[in-house]
Amino acid sequence: MFTGIVQGIATIENVTEAPGLSTYAIRLPEDKVDGVSIGASVAINGTCLTVTRQEGSTLFFDAMQETLRLTTLGDLHTGAPVNFERAARIGDEIGGHLLSGHVHTTARIVEILRPENNVTIWFEVPEAWTRYIFPKGYIAINGASLTIGEVRDNRFNVHLIPETLRATTFGDVSEGDRVNIEIDSQTQTIVDTLARLGYDRPAPTL
Repeated sequence: MFTGIVQGIATIENVTEAPGLSTYAIRLPEDKVDGVSIGASVAINGTCLTVTRQEGSTLFFDAMQETLRLTTLGDLHTGAPVNFERAARIGDEIGGHLLSGHVHTTARIVEILRPENNVTIWFEVPEAWTRYIFPKGYIAINGASLTIGEVRDNRFNVHLIPETLRATTFGDVSEGDRVNIEIDSQTQTIVDTLARLGYDRPAPTL
């Protein structure tokens, strides 16, 4: 499990592609790899990956074809920055909301507004997933726990303060970029339960 509080920005050092599998070498800040072991879980842009090897502060992860299909990991290239969060431990403070690291879908950045001292980003999601997106609700975008602002059809926005822009990759995004989306599990459970009772349309097919 993860908390949605991004612990820093890591860098893609290398991507090795093989049929149905990509291996990522990702360099974390040196002070963030203490106690990492093979088999540990780390969220990379919100996607839960397993450490397969370690060389100093560089961790290696394998991503299978299904992971590449459902996430933006296949878009990553050498030198790209990514958000990371190591798995939460019992007793850790939950500063965001509980996440599984299982990406539901991707969204595209359609507009970036920069009023003084903050940034508003508009995202567009596949129509079927809007059933889980509500103003003031939780959502995880590239592994960051954020509060939804406005919702218009299949678009929604989030408002980012300077600290979020500093601590994550959101300070360097552009219109047209794709991001990973994990829907809030409690919201999904409530909406799907209502759907089974006949109060909503069926859940999306993955």
